[in-house]
Amino acid sequence: MTRAFFLFLSRRRTLRRWFETSAAANRLTSRFVAGRTLDEEIAACRRLAEEGIASTLDRLGENVTSLDEAAASRDAYLGMLERIRDSRLGATVSIKLTQFGLDFSVDACHANVRRLAALAREAGTRVEIDMESSDYVDRTLDVVTRLHGEFGCVRAVVQAYLYRTRDDVVRLCEDGIPIRLVKGAYREPQTVAFAAKSDVDNSFAELTRLMLDRGVDPAIATHDEALIRSTVDYARERGIAPSAFEFQMLYGIRRDLQRSLAGQGYRMRLYVPYGEAWYPYFMRRLAERPANVFFLAKNMMRA
Repeated sequence: MTRAFFLFLSRRRTLRRWFETSAAANRLTSRFVAGRTLDEEIAACRRLAEEGIASTLDRLGENVTSLDEAAASRDAYLGMLERIRDSRLGATVSIKLTQFGLDFSVDACHANVRRLAALAREAGTRVEIDMESSDYVDRTLDVVTRLHGEFGCVRAVVQAYLYRTRDDVVRLCEDGIPIRLVKGAYREPQTVAFAAKSDVDNSFAELTRLMLDRGVDPAIATHDEALIRSTVDYARERGIAPSAFEFQMLYGIRRDLQRSLAGQGYRMRLYVPYGEAWYPYFMRRLAERPANVFFLAKNMMRA
């Protein structure tokens, strides 16, 4: 079963209607999505905190169709940050700039996210700015750099499969901007991105070493055990303390590995999504890892 197959299924309206109305399907999605409401999200993050695992909160949905929708997204995230502050949860928030109007105006998007950064600084937390497709990289890093200069509480996400990312990492490290490194999940042409998995993995390992040596509070976001082992080995060789960086993973994926790393004293943060726009996210999770498909099939048989 390929990624393309599941992305095809994500556009089938009949299947989508079944998932969105089926109680059994809703139980299955709870593996990967914390819930439909912010209350359910906060409760899931509290449970993780009890296990020594931190969270970054994400409200599902991207590419708003108007600046009014972007303002609504801003207000929803301001509410999330208020809950984080009031509950002393120690969580961050993760955002996509297309949720905040990037397709319409960089300045309007910056103004929206600036409100979040101001509240995040007051709350003693951080806004993690996800990277989208390669067309958005320059605009996204422009917003990150401006916000870092004013508030200092943002983290940029970069993608190992883009050729340009090494230069971006060097510049971000020089500017003292924290980075989360991911492999990259968008369909990109070979003119801008590595196509072979081995090349992406090699890039990820090289960028990890660069971030550990030069970065500020880097986050290594992967479920790949080989890359995790190489990160741990390199940090030990260089005398880099576990507290100097963190691993990040997706909610519900490789829970055994998450708990193992946390138990060994490594900082672990999970990307915890919630909201009504859960169906496309759920299908992407199935597309990314065959073990997720087996989990789904097993539980459908039980249902």
